[in-house]
Amino acid sequence: MGRGTGASLLAGVLLLGACASPTVEEPPQTRPPVATTIPPETGGMPGVDEIKHSDNVRLVANVPLEAPFDGPQAWGTDLAFQGTYAYVGNYEGFTVVDIADPAEPAVVSRTVCLGGQNDISVSGNLLFLSVDSPRSDDTCQGQASDPGAPTAWEGIRVFDISDKAKPEYVTSVRTDCGSHTHALVPGETSIYVYVSSPASVPDERNCPPPHQNLTIVDVPVQNPKAARVAAKPDVFQDRPGGDGESEFNPAGCHDITVYPERKLAAAACFGDGFLLDITDPLRPKTLQVVQDENFAIWHSATFNNAGTKVVFGDELGGGMAPTCDANVDETQGANAIYDLVAGPKLQKRGYFKIPRAQSPEENCVAHNGSLIPVPGKDVMVQGWYQGGVSVWDFTDSDNPREIGFFERGPLPPGKQLGGSWSAYYYNGYIYSSDITKGLDVLEITDPLTDPAKAVKMTELNVQTQRSY
Repeated sequence: MGRGTGASLLAGVLLLGACASPTVEEPPQTRPPVATTIPPETGGMPGVDEIKHSDNVRLVANVPLEAPFDGPQAWGTDLAFQGTYAYVGNYEGFTVVDIADPAEPAVVSRTVCLGGQNDISVSGNLLFLSVDSPRSDDTCQGQASDPGAPTAWEGIRVFDISDKAKPEYVTSVRTDCGSHTHALVPGETSIYVYVSSPASVPDERNCPPPHQNLTIVDVPVQNPKAARVAAKPDVFQDRPGGDGESEFNPAGCHDITVYPERKLAAAACFGDGFLLDITDPLRPKTLQVVQDENFAIWHSATFNNAGTKVVFGDELGGGMAPTCDANVDETQGANAIYDLVAGPKLQKRGYFKIPRAQSPEENCVAHNGSLIPVPGKDVMVQGWYQGGVSVWDFTDSDNPREIGFFERGPLPPGKQLGGSWSAYYYNGYIYSSDITKGLDVLEITDPLTDPAKAVKMTELNVQTQRSY
């Protein structure tokens, strides 16, 4: 989801945030996943809450949103993985799910810690949350606050997850304009947290203009309580290769994806896409800036495994609008595929948008996804809000194609925001964080993607890419 210049549709959506004494709820009694009838593939749009899918995709299990995450704005957000656990962000905290048996996922704990969006990452025994809504203080019980209030807090939280059943709050770090999303860059003794923070409400105290930098938080692995803001590099200062001024800049970035092995990062900064050199993680350098007449809000970026392509996504409408209906062009609210050629330089090739028209009642646009680790191929799975989950092949940059999908029909009357926030592939299965339905576990069985099942990962933070 977006917040900031060019994302006014979300002003009423990002309401929550913050943590010092989290509440850890006891998990419910273990029980079978919610049964869902999956109708055979048929033409036309699915009905309210009806499930439709391609023949090669099936629903394996579902972990529904339950108390304490059962309120009207307890929306599911991003995902991270480590070992046999999935970590699911929520506007009101996060959930740890045991996925040792993907067919029978079990809730280990639910930690209440209010704050939107609570985008989530894990590394070792540490868990990181992004808070991008001003809170009255930095505790988990902090209430929504005036952005300009002297005590208003938003930024990065750090938890110790040594005990998955009882995560412990460690510290928080205030960052300018909050933290919408973040990416982890591993160092020798520290984890560097690249904070993406759009400037929606410029304020001299908490979000001083002009907001032209990204914030880098240094978290010492052996002493995470000493976490601090270590650098604020101005990635907008030198913009070589830009095609003109953007109406969105300077306004911070929405997402930054790092590929440490390649010493590169790709940043989606609302009106622009940035290619960064992160050889020195505290001093990223802008290599190139690209713009696209079809993009409204540069939302996210994904490298292919070889580091020779970048997929940028456009979150037209900020995640709230129905941009997948028949009235919106296939190049809008879509993905743009760039080849990374000698230089390195980004060279635009093709576009991809889900080929199934959605109803005018369904919020739908390109959102969070990850690579499916198919050796020698470029394949992604991606959430499209109420457009569902799409698996698509961009090996041919000019002619990407969908090879599988899973989606639910429109929400019941009275509900407007729903669908797959994030859809990621991890150790043989697709995990989709549905905003209102909980965690879906899907499986794709297809000759193209089957080789990925042999690739085993020990950790997955999608904004920190590792080669396979």
